[in-house]
Amino acid sequence: MKISKNIGLGDPSTNFQNFIDLKLKLLCCRYWLLDLWDCHDMVFPYWRIYWNKNEGGELMHDDKVTPMNPDMLYIIPPFTSFSSRFTKNHIYKTGIHVTGKHLTNDIDEINNEEKSLIHFFTHFNLGVPFDNVYPSIIEIKLTDYLKERLTYLTERLKIENKDFKLTFNLKLQAFIKETLTNIGPELWKTINMDDRVLKVIRFVEMNVDKKLSNAEIANVVHMASNSFARLFKEEMNISVHNFIQNRKIAKACDLFEHSNNTIEEVAYNLGFSDRYHFSRVFKSVTGLTPAVYKSGKYT
Repeated sequence: MKISKNIGLGDPSTNFQNFIDLKLKLLCCRYWLLDLWDCHDMVFPYWRIYWNKNEGGELMHDDKVTPMNPDMLYIIPPFTSFSSRFTKNHIYKTGIHVTGKHLTNDIDEINNEEKSLIHFFTHFNLGVPFDNVYPSIIEIKLTDYLKERLTYLTERLKIENKDFKLTFNLKLQAFIKETLTNIGPELWKTINMDDRVLKVIRFVEMNVDKKLSNAEIANVVHMASNSFARLFKEEMNISVHNFIQNRKIAKACDLFEHSNNTIEEVAYNLGFSDRYHFSRVFKSVTGLTPAVYKSGKYT
């Protein structure tokens, strides 16, 4: 009988298995009654899944308008520039304007379907390199399995909107992962990405607090700056410089949401020369100033 070297791990097989390490991090999950949803040129460093129970919602990306169907889920990858609106109450042509309230069991959904948008959303991250896929709006058919999960989530959100139990967390994660399995393989080409690009992505992630030059980045994989810049752009559909800026702003958003650091402290900790340079980059990526994002008054 052949004994596996991995028997200490409880695996009797000698066949090595290579799994993809997906680090799903939940950021929020809400069920709202929206009266106004005029949001323009939003760009944020996390994934979104949207679902509207009734018609009237629209998403815009790259000059394409996508009417939102109650039988569909809508996935928006990180750093996708998009806009949204509720067609029955469309007022603003610029900026981010949202009014509404948390749906509870005390609110009759049916009586509000004509005048409001019944809107479910969840935000999350998947970790490097899966937070760096091609920007787009992806439509996914609401299968019976997803519909069952969605019904559970929305009913629970009407009861509890803050301190979630383990069952809710597990079912939300299952809902997100099942939704993502319906994305076409072209979106997940990062799995087969050139090893040199993956090495640099990990290097950037570990050194996001430093000022990184193209020469220093290319040296990580022993390539000339111009040659690596071309390789990176081909693999990631984004320049090295813009990728680093996006990762720094993603980290800044995380710090604003999970620390008490000031804007000056965040700018310094991420290697920016001063607050003003940081603010310019932050607004160019997200469309918001750091002060507005930090205040949370954009939603």
